[in-house]
Amino acid sequence: MQRADVLILGGGLVGLTTALALDAHGLTSVVIDPADPAKMLTANFDGRASAIASASWRMLEAIGVASRLDTQGCKIRRIEVRDGLSKNPLDFTPTDGEALGIMVENRLVRRALYEAALAAEHVTLKAPARATSVTRGPSGVHAVLDDGSTIDADLLIAAEGRNSPTRAAAGIRTASWKYDHTAIISAFDHSIPHDNVAHEIFYPAGPFALLPMLPGNRSALVWTVTAKDAPGILALSDHAFAVEAHKRTGGLLGELSAAAPRSSYPLSFHHAAVITGERLALVGDAAHGIHPIAGQGLNLGFRDVAALVEVLVEGSRLGLDLADVQLLARYQSWRSFDTLMVATATDTLTRLFGIPGRPARAVRRFGLGAVRRIAPLKSMFMAEARGETGALPKLLQGITI
Repeated sequence: MQRADVLILGGGLVGLTTALALDAHGLTSVVIDPADPAKMLTANFDGRASAIASASWRMLEAIGVASRLDTQGCKIRRIEVRDGLSKNPLDFTPTDGEALGIMVENRLVRRALYEAALAAEHVTLKAPARATSVTRGPSGVHAVLDDGSTIDADLLIAAEGRNSPTRAAAGIRTASWKYDHTAIISAFDHSIPHDNVAHEIFYPAGPFALLPMLPGNRSALVWTVTAKDAPGILALSDHAFAVEAHKRTGGLLGELSAAAPRSSYPLSFHHAAVITGERLALVGDAAHGIHPIAGQGLNLGFRDVAALVEVLVEGSRLGLDLADVQLLARYQSWRSFDTLMVATATDTLTRLFGIPGRPARAVRRFGLGAVRRIAPLKSMFMAEARGETGALPKLLQGITI
């Protein structure tokens, strides 16, 4: 039998970050993940890249992970937002010189977290492995793994993703729906350097985002299309795919070439009614899943991690059980408003920019113009992009607890 402070189900980006943040403060964890690390770390695993907000990056610095990624991420210095191919974009450029975020391939983040977890004193990583049974009760959490070994812990953290079986087993209800959208993921070389600028172009069929990568003439693509159009776009030759993508850029980055392999996934929304239960906390996509329209999905998960770890570390120092009702209530209260507001905002933007016709376009362009002209409103949007709104946990300020 193995004993740990926390049992984490799910060893993805959020699950491993949780374990490493706990490790940085002396709390022990066992991470169980069914995926084979050898497959997850291959270059062509899923092709995705993430914009890690500057606040999230500070947390990775504080827990010793960012140093493993220093030469592999591309800073986002500016974001330009357009309704269609408008010549007058909404421009988000920080005046303090700090980047809005860092673009990094998910596989590189995953590798950095995995290697850090293997080296961490207080983290035990079991992968591939499954928990065949998990019980939660007044005396603690007890798990039996598929190899017959057992683990006891004070708290169970579910970081299993959108279809979390732990959330379902706990009877936690979710508000959820599917969008008639599919996200197509790829990357291109381009003839005009991106100059660390991210472009978000909104079309009625969905947003078209070009996100700066290293080197300076390559960008990641997240192209949202209607579900019925996705198979045809995925079936295009590389040349035809580049031609279609170029049309939607309006030539912002010049000619596109060297298309990366394409992948796709259907888009949906879900939001858990509660994110805690008896000896249970949900983090990341187990708690909430949003449209990628603003690139905040992973960062919301990192904000969960920072808040939960702060609550647990402070509770531990007071001698409290890590599953103390008051501690879990504090986590629930801290995260519920923020996640609901971001989820609502992204869903509203998705629907607003999806309305076709000139009247809707006029309303959208009026709104973008208002944000451009009203400095406090623009600053609020930039703060949200950086992950710096609300009561910021210490880790997101770059401070260990």
